[in-house]
Amino acid sequence: MKRLLSLFTLLCIAGVVMAQEEVKKPEGYIFTDTKTIETTPVKNQNRSGTCWCFSTLTFLESEILREGGKAVHLSEMWVVRHTFMKKAEAYVRMHGTLNFAEGGAAHDVTETIKEYGIVPFEVYKGMNYGTELPDFHELTPVFKAYLDTVIKIGDSSRRPLSTAWKRGFSALLDEYFGEMPETFTWEGKEYTPKSYAASLPIDMDNYIDLSSFTHHPFYEQFVLEVPDNWMWGKVYNLPIDELMQVIDHALEQGYTLSWGTDVSEKGFSRTKGIGVIPETDPKSLSGTEAERWGSLTAKEREAALFTFDKPYTERTITQEMRQEAFDNYETTDDHGMVIMGTAVDQNGTPYYKVQNSWDTVKPYDGFWYFSKTFVAYKTTDVMVNKKALPKAIAKKLGL
Repeated sequence: MKRLLSLFTLLCIAGVVMAQEEVKKPEGYIFTDTKTIETTPVKNQNRSGTCWCFSTLTFLESEILREGGKAVHLSEMWVVRHTFMKKAEAYVRMHGTLNFAEGGAAHDVTETIKEYGIVPFEVYKGMNYGTELPDFHELTPVFKAYLDTVIKIGDSSRRPLSTAWKRGFSALLDEYFGEMPETFTWEGKEYTPKSYAASLPIDMDNYIDLSSFTHHPFYEQFVLEVPDNWMWGKVYNLPIDELMQVIDHALEQGYTLSWGTDVSEKGFSRTKGIGVIPETDPKSLSGTEAERWGSLTAKEREAALFTFDKPYTERTITQEMRQEAFDNYETTDDHGMVIMGTAVDQNGTPYYKVQNSWDTVKPYDGFWYFSKTFVAYKTTDVMVNKKALPKAIAKKLGL
């Protein structure tokens, strides 16, 4: 009997302890969407560095929906295959000093569609190498090796390059991506890639790139100096407060944005689906929060901040901070996504809801939440419909 009572007592104590632990369990971040704009389903770029293409095409697909068009999945690999050819020509012309990799920028997509048109995904899936999802682990090294050989021979021989190297490289692209159709039938009608692009209710000339850095004059265009801008595309330069105004105004008016950013920050967690920039300096905090953080070492503060167990006070971002991070390689052209909504956490702090291209993974089925602070600090560039600009800012840009 005593043993039964002792066992019962232990079970009761264990139950109380478990209940206390359950009560003390951190609540984490709790988001409430305040606005969402219709987009096409989340895609999966898989093992390919083509987020720039996936995000920009999803952005353009949302623009088609906004204009009343039918939902369509545009072919990412149609764009990627064309840009690889263009990039190869530039790489050889620059004797291999240009960045030849899988990365790119939003304007690569719009410029490709202007020149070559576009096709639906079902018409050109572009995976002619035995997988159902993009997988570039072999493609890019093979492409680069071919081009490096052409350059090496040309440099060492001091003789003109052959007339065959471009045809050879194009054939290599066809083997991996598949031959590109000159005409195709879609929903009972015959198209060329250009006529199909013309049938869509969007105009590539309406899309512009914006950024915010002080090493170039504001309200003018400049070539954004990042490795993946192999096309040397230009962006309009705005002060950061006005760039944030553009983002907010566009979303309010029902426009999405193609967003270039850096997700290498400790404040970004892919497993939590969150991007924040917590304040780590106790001097910038107030009251009991400052006292608590002031008693911890820098290492202890960092360990506590990036558990994402609850929302913390975030840094106040300045133009100077953005510039310093960019100049010191702390902000790079790391990833592309689509800003397609707004939200708040349980403290009422505003966030942007963002669509990614890494499949419909937890915790938010392929969507993430980035604080306004994160976006203000880590945005490299955004593409937006110029009709979505506030009138005063459009005027400053001469648009």
